[in-house]
Amino acid sequence: MLRNAALREPMDMPDPHFPIKLHHCEYREKGQTLFPPHFHEHMEILYFVHGEAEIECNSQVTHAKAGDLIILNSNDLHYGINLSGDLLYNALIADFSLLQSPSPDAVETKFITPMTQNNVIFKNHITDDEELRGAFELIKHEFCNRELGYELAIKSSMYRMLTILFRKYVAEYMPLSVFNSRTKNLTRFAPVFKYIEEHYLEELSVEQLARMTNLSRFHFSRLFSELTNKTVTDYINQFRINKSEYLLRNTEMTISEVALAAGYNDISYFSRTFKKYKHVPPSSIRGSVKTNE
Repeated sequence: MLRNAALREPMDMPDPHFPIKLHHCEYREKGQTLFPPHFHEHMEILYFVHGEAEIECNSQVTHAKAGDLIILNSNDLHYGINLSGDLLYNALIADFSLLQSPSPDAVETKFITPMTQNNVIFKNHITDDEELRGAFELIKHEFCNRELGYELAIKSSMYRMLTILFRKYVAEYMPLSVFNSRTKNLTRFAPVFKYIEEHYLEELSVEQLARMTNLSRFHFSRLFSELTNKTVTDYINQFRINKSEYLLRNTEMTISEVALAAGYNDISYFSRTFKKYKHVPPSSIRGSVKTNE
């Protein structure tokens, strides 16, 4: 029986009176999935301390390295893979109602309200910004020490980060109707993405997945491509190949065994598909792992 599990990640805050939290995230295995495809209501900012990662956000792939920040706007569909053996990043998750004013002043009407209504979309990948990194580091320091007034310091730094984002990194202003339409479609397709994640070893047809949304094959394929910028086949193959790369790097399985474990019965087709998405044959991944041992 299909679980109707949405990709909208719940964002419960430890302190509802101060809705902001900071996670310390460490990974040791190259090719490891950092987080499966999902989206959430609150903004999230990832700050990479060391190591490298591939972050796919709304079908755009970026290569994040130490010192980079990834801005995940509300309802950005995102997915991450560890590209290094030792990865550390911090994830700051904030409900920007924290910064709202009790009265409609200029800050509220010009900046905070457009953000809380999801009219402002920030650039996802930010590199070489000392000011932004400095504000993030101060928030980390205050969270760790929690001295008297740490809430004031964090809130002040959040305003500083927003000032920098508005001045330098606004990607677009999204009409509310467009945002609501995307939210509706993401919610509708969430069980499909989850089903692919849990059943990628099986034969999955467009017709089968379309029935889950009560859409025709044509309309399903069109909306799927709008949300992911991929065809259904491309999306499934990308998911399988990412799984196979992880197995090649972190297990003793043969290439044939990896192919089967990733849902490919034909090793020749697996090798061609792997090279299409990773630009190298699977044998070179296995060879590089043995060289590093």
